Amino acid sequence: MEVIGKIKLINETQTFGASGFRKREMVVTTDEQYPQMLMIEFVQDKCDILDTYSVGQDVKVSINLRGREWINPEGVAKYFNSIQGWRIEALQAAAPQDLPPVDQFQPAAGTSNAEPDDLPF
Repeated sequence: MEVIGKIKLINETQTFGASGFRKREMVVTTDEQYPQMLMIEFVQDKCDILDTYSVGQDVKVSINLRGREWINPEGVAKYFNSIQGWRIEALQAAAPQDLPPVDQFQPAAGTSNAEPDDLPF
């Protein structure tokens, strides 16, 4: 799956426990009628790929949806979802068309720029 949007936030890498588990979170704001601010986490060696990106960039992020079950002390099951990124690429802004400005258009050969004088009023 992919998420396309603008980077709103990139957090620093966090390290957890004796095993050195690493996680880094970013927020991407989608560009749609009702924009969504999606927190996407990158783990372990994927944390470093965010180093070359900055807030405000338009990106496409390849993601996996992750879900897990947790049984609370009362024995009731709770479910949690996360969005995990594994690749990111910058999107280029749309290139402008190679059209001259309107005031630079020239009339076709054999035609006149003058207004016709045959108006009914």
